[in-house]
Amino acid sequence: MGRAFEYRKASKLKRWGAMSTLFPKLGKIITMAAKEGGTDPDMNAKLRTAILNAKAENMPKDNIEAAIKRATAKDSASMVEVNFEGKAPHGVLLFIECATDNNTRTVANVKSILNKNGGEMLTNGSLEFMFSRKAVFEFPLKEGMDIEELELELIDAGLEEIEAEEGIVLVTGDYTSFGTLNEALENLGVEITKAHLERMANTPIEITEAQQEDIDKILQRLEDDEDVQKVFTNLA
Repeated sequence: MGRAFEYRKASKLKRWGAMSTLFPKLGKIITMAAKEGGTDPDMNAKLRTAILNAKAENMPKDNIEAAIKRATAKDSASMVEVNFEGKAPHGVLLFIECATDNNTRTVANVKSILNKNGGEMLTNGSLEFMFSRKAVFEFPLKEGMDIEELELELIDAGLEEIEAEEGIVLVTGDYTSFGTLNEALENLGVEITKAHLERMANTPIEITEAQQEDIDKILQRLEDDEDVQKVFTNLA
């Protein structure tokens, strides 16, 4: 279903489905968004998107509200977003996005996971030209929806690609167009189910099923870490 799904979506979904830390990770993003732009989703687009994505993962309403309240709590830890770059076995590259209140802990944990599983940390900036950052939106293909007409409506908002498959529409644009595309879709009355930023490999690679098992192990360990939010690879 296009380049946003180029790296073994099935295995990724299997891993995420087993993650006990999914709701806490989503909660961190909600809290950070609320701290940054305020607790009113109507006035804070970043928070609105974070809530949308949390609901898409069936995060309970109480958990979402608690995450928003944490943003205004006096004893709330200061969270920051940090990124790491690494290499896994078989030439697989990793871009690791984290949210943490203790950068020293996070660096140590990520480095340890990579080292123990045949990988290594790379200097930040090493993969700058290996991935392109994209804004990605998902929503259901409803009866009567004209994809060609929708494409024309979204071109000026920064659309690069639109695809429809199995009842789902996928809209992709450069990451700088996230806000304009989001606003354009909302103005068109589209009910967005997911909205996020992806890092897509410019030159995806193929590996064998046996090699994929090695990669799944290292990805599982990274994604199980409480500070790791997303891991992107250059897998086709």
